[in-house]
Amino acid sequence: MNFWAWALLSPLGPLFKDELGISSFQQALLLAVPVVVGSLGRIPVGALTDRFGGRVMFPLVSAATIVPVLVLGLVGHGSLATLLCGGFFLGIGGTAFAIGVPLVNGWFPPHQRGLALGVFGVGMGGTAISALTTVPMVKAAGVPTPFLITAAVLAAYAVVAALLLRDPPGRERVAAPMTRRLVAVLRLPITWQASALYALAFGGYVAFSVYLPTYLRTAYALPQDDAANRMAGFVVLAVLARPLGGWLSDRLRPTRVLGGALAVVVVAAAVQAFTPDLVPVGTVAFLTMAVALGAASGAVFALVAMVTPTEQVGAVTGVVGAAGGLGGFLPPLLMGVFYGSLNDYGPGLALLAVCAGLATLFTALLNRGSARAA
Repeated sequence: MNFWAWALLSPLGPLFKDELGISSFQQALLLAVPVVVGSLGRIPVGALTDRFGGRVMFPLVSAATIVPVLVLGLVGHGSLATLLCGGFFLGIGGTAFAIGVPLVNGWFPPHQRGLALGVFGVGMGGTAISALTTVPMVKAAGVPTPFLITAAVLAAYAVVAALLLRDPPGRERVAAPMTRRLVAVLRLPITWQASALYALAFGGYVAFSVYLPTYLRTAYALPQDDAANRMAGFVVLAVLARPLGGWLSDRLRPTRVLGGALAVVVVAAAVQAFTPDLVPVGTVAFLTMAVALGAASGAVFALVAMVTPTEQVGAVTGVVGAAGGLGGFLPPLLMGVFYGSLNDYGPGLALLAVCAGLATLFTALLNRGSARAA
């Protein structure tokens, strides 16, 4: 539900560009602002979850997200300035991920956490709900409609979560100050290793879920609703692949799953960099990337759950989740810059292939190190 709210602006990016007359870079900035705020906000929210638990934090964050949703839907969509301001606070919804990982992690033994966290990660499919429903609702009943419906759903979830959600049995409340806990977390090697990998894996997913409608409309002249539906297909495949990545990580080393998935991203991104025909080559390339990025995202948190002390999972998740979201902030801006200056998206996708290649080599080194330790 929170990810649904977090992604409300993405399907409407082309509409706002046409109505407000903004540039490609301004459109990319508009779509990226909720991503970066939701990402950075995961750091304090993850640390607060270690202290107060998911039972407190989930209803709180869900209720707080209602405010920017209503503001954007009722009065905030008339200018770029109000959209940017509303999008800033809409980022609160994206912090919910840092609540769920430590909550789920505490309920399962280590050999089941990869799959469990992968299933929780299916919640990122809220972006698919947004992609499939936002544009049709706007066409049928006006811009405020999807925002009002999402606000009502969030309110209902906040009440249900407050009444029914439970923290894991025996959860120890962390009493140390947040700054001290964050400093301790930043000293853990896994924090930086997982952050780098998640910035590429989940960052790639976020970037495409935000920018793909614009890319498809610009590069292939697709209608707005068709582009949004294709983006939803990308999101659904990535969402379904996330539990697969976690399940495989429970049976193989997470680093092996990561290496294989990232190698697939290298090939698919390199193919799409040449802007092939959308059917069939472009479609296959994007859907293949969706599966690989989803599986890699699931494997990253299987790795975090495997090696992070239980009392630090929330804080580590916050930092890693922030890195993932920030990984999704930069690519839309770069894509806008590349297209605005070169009239070509190819360099952006080529850069993704290069980064995925470097990450593949990095996971190979991690896998070799874990094999030696075993």
